[in-house]
Amino acid sequence: MSSTQQPSSSSSSKKQPLFIASLIILWYSSNIGVLLLNKFLLSNYGFKFPIFLTMCHMSACAFLSYISIVFMKLVPLQPIKSRPQFLKIATLSVVFCGSVVGGNISLRYLPVSFNQAVGATTPFFTALFAYLMTFKREAWVTYGALVPVVTGVVIASGGEPGFHWFGFIMCISATAARAFKSVLQGILLSSEGEKLNSMNLLLYMSPIAVLVLLPAALIMEPNVLEVILSLGRQHKYMWLLLLINSTLAYSANLSNFLVTKHTSALTLQVLGNAKGAVAVVISILLFRNPVTVVGIAGYTMTVLGVVAYGEAKRRFR
Repeated sequence: MSSTQQPSSSSSSKKQPLFIASLIILWYSSNIGVLLLNKFLLSNYGFKFPIFLTMCHMSACAFLSYISIVFMKLVPLQPIKSRPQFLKIATLSVVFCGSVVGGNISLRYLPVSFNQAVGATTPFFTALFAYLMTFKREAWVTYGALVPVVTGVVIASGGEPGFHWFGFIMCISATAARAFKSVLQGILLSSEGEKLNSMNLLLYMSPIAVLVLLPAALIMEPNVLEVILSLGRQHKYMWLLLLINSTLAYSANLSNFLVTKHTSALTLQVLGNAKGAVAVVISILLFRNPVTVVGIAGYTMTVLGVVAYGEAKRRFR
């Protein structure tokens, strides 16, 4: 019996690394793809509607989450159990909307490389909000590792040829909102009865986000439908680009969940640091935005600071 079971066990052990590698490739390609397509649509294509673009992303996430959970049963459906839980999810959804819209607005004014450098400061804001909201303190070594994270962005800002103040403020705001959402999620959904996995949370957050973004788009981007229809007639691939872009937004969330599930949160953090560097290189090659030695040095310092922060947090937990 053991001889017949051994090949099967060996086969499954060989398939596991291949499966995880495939998930990581999907996560990288989805994240970098949606980032580059956002930049192309918002800066190079004449599609200057970041709120409407975010609404398209959230619509795709709502629809595809429902298909994945209810029909494909990738994860069990976790129902909302109370009105207070729903209000907490709605709060998270509004904060999440703010972070995504801010990030998309910043891409209109900043190159992807600098956008990623600022985005790498997320651990700094997460540590700050965790301390202010929950009084959770880390070891001083851990806080010390955040110094090069912030210093690197300051250096990169001074060496960025395409620096834009409004874009920078939007990018910083989006990064802070993303960190605030992660801390807030830990507080609001901390009880065992309210915890939702990220896929179910996305299922409930996405429709709320669409309801928030629709009136915002109509008020703040009043000519959005007229211009989009005009662009659709001028560029026959625009609708396809929008569809691919929105699908990639969902794929990024799904693959993020799957990579975390099959590896660990620490592995995800390490891979995320590498992903940012890959996105920077690809964006520079594609968009040909000028970079300086000072800018590269600043971004490198930020990434190394994030790596040091992750390692310090692991060791001095």
